Amino acid sequence: MNEKFFELKKEKQDRMINAALKVFSQYGYYHASTDEIVKTAGISKGLLFHYFINKIGIYAFLYDYATRRVTLELTTSVEKNETGYFELYNQILSAKAAAMSQYPYIFLFLNKADDEDHPEAVAEITERREKYHRIMEALRERADITNFAEGVDYRKIGDVLDYTVEGLMEKHIKSESFRADLFIQEAEEYIEMIKNMSLIH
Repeated sequence: MNEKFFELKKEKQDRMINAALKVFSQYGYYHASTDEIVKTAGISKGLLFHYFINKIGIYAFLYDYATRRVTLELTTSVEKNETGYFELYNQILSAKAAAMSQYPYIFLFLNKADDEDHPEAVAEITERREKYHRIMEALRERADITNFAEGVDYRKIGDVLDYTVEGLMEKHIKSESFRADLFIQEAEEYIEMIKNMSLIH
């Protein structure tokens, strides 16, 4: 991690991180512009490159920072012994909302990075990306799938939940003023509805 960068005031760190998350999540690595990042952050280009030598340096730092932050939130929000499918999903969602309350674009960035195919970017994030995916998969694999009603495919339910939550996430982030609490409130209503249609009663 970049020790020099963390000597900055937290407000300026977050302004730079949020600007970079937003720009990379919108354009991907290749098309993202450092000019756009500094404009969004309200800083000089010289300041950005004082802490990050080039665009790939910013991108690699950002991916590492984002995955570490999410992992930290997961350790706080997800109970070690929880195995209930929907309970686990809700706890993971709470961790995501906690990360998004400070960094609204963090998951749009991580989702975009999952599809990243630029060789320079992929070379920098592959190891960290695989580790992050293993953490997320391990959480999902803990879920008890024995309570689903007959004929209900839990894998498709997982897809429905993910598509719904990601759609809501994008809608809320693109609204005038993002609020993590409103996002999670609406998402939990959909999750409860899907749960009621999926489990044995």
